Amino acid sequence: VQLQASGGGSVQPGGSLRLSCTASAKISGLRYMGWYRQAPGKQRELVASLTNGGRFNKSESVKGRFFISRDNAQNTMYLQMNSLKPEDTAVYYCNANNNGESYWGQGTQVTVSS
Repeated sequence: VQLQASGGGSVQPGGSLRLSCTASAKISGLRYMGWYRQAPGKQRELVASLTNGGRFNKSESVKGRFFISRDNAQNTMYLQMNSLKPEDTAVYYCNANNNGESYWGQGTQVTVSS
């Protein structure tokens, strides 16, 4: 499965961005999909995840601001990011897991600064 992430960019604090992750396979067959991020000098961390059974998981730091969703018809997962903060600056990666296999997208840069 190949994942293509897009939608990153530069935005001022308080702004919004929507990231997209399009898969080369039907995402309805992917048990788990998620967004991760890695800031300079830090480890990659989970931002939000969603299973095909509808179970959500989200980092405390983004609760109430970021929202994950998936559109099976478009084979795409989204991350709507609102009220962005400078500490949200990172490279964002999409991930999918299924049957013991893990797949990563190439990453998209999100920069939040004034």
